[in-house]
Amino acid sequence: MPGRVEGKVAFITGAARGQGRSHAVRLAQEGADIIAIDVCKQLDGVMFPMSTPEDLDETAAQVKALGRRIVAVQADVRDHDALKAAVDDGVAELGRLDIVVANAGLGSTGAALDVMEEKTWRDMIDVNLTGVWLTAKVSTPHIVAAGRGGSIVLTSSVGGLSAYPNVGHYVAAKHGVVGLMRTLAMELGAHNIRVNSIHPTQVNTPMVMHEGTYRMFRPDLENPTIDDFAAVSQSLHLLPTPWTEPLDISNAVLFLASDEGRYITGVTLPIDAGALLK
Repeated sequence: MPGRVEGKVAFITGAARGQGRSHAVRLAQEGADIIAIDVCKQLDGVMFPMSTPEDLDETAAQVKALGRRIVAVQADVRDHDALKAAVDDGVAELGRLDIVVANAGLGSTGAALDVMEEKTWRDMIDVNLTGVWLTAKVSTPHIVAAGRGGSIVLTSSVGGLSAYPNVGHYVAAKHGVVGLMRTLAMELGAHNIRVNSIHPTQVNTPMVMHEGTYRMFRPDLENPTIDDFAAVSQSLHLLPTPWTEPLDISNAVLFLASDEGRYITGVTLPIDAGALLK
């Protein structure tokens, strides 16, 4: 049986690990070749170790082990020229582009908006919103030119449909992704290009599972543990889980990218264990 995205090519940002790697592997399992990028270095203000070149190599190895092709490049989503070169070169090598997953995102130390440092705000908006726009900007012309239609999935968050204190820069960026998604869906619909956003709750990835998150959720404790975090996180959900797994998010991406979602566009899809109903 052919895969659900057999013969297609997907461009995925933030693909070195976490959700991005999971998306690359899941789409490859269903027949897609991959163009993968990640910054693969530590950025200022990020409170956890970021991806490395070795992480991106591991993503490439896992995709190749599935018998699929991959073009993996270190690039920053804030760098238009580097991003465009990665996509252009990937399409030249793999022959087409059908799916875009704008997954790259930043988590940084927060504060109340009236005392937040300007650099903290700008870095978050530059990566989590402008980087998503640039991802769409450099990839959309390839899908339009081919005339076959396609699917663009933008990673937002439950924070893109709700609000939380002390992370206003993140909430603002993720709300902005929704506006970007809806506008792209309107602009690209005539080309049979569908654009949707996904809205995960906490996901079991390095971006979430670290001491900074534990302290954010349990400021009342001097040295909170993962179990302390889990108790609070689960209380935010209707379903009995403290977090989702990357595969849960990847399965939603696959659905939206496949023909099963061929008439779904302009949709905000939560994968949130019911958090948005609490």
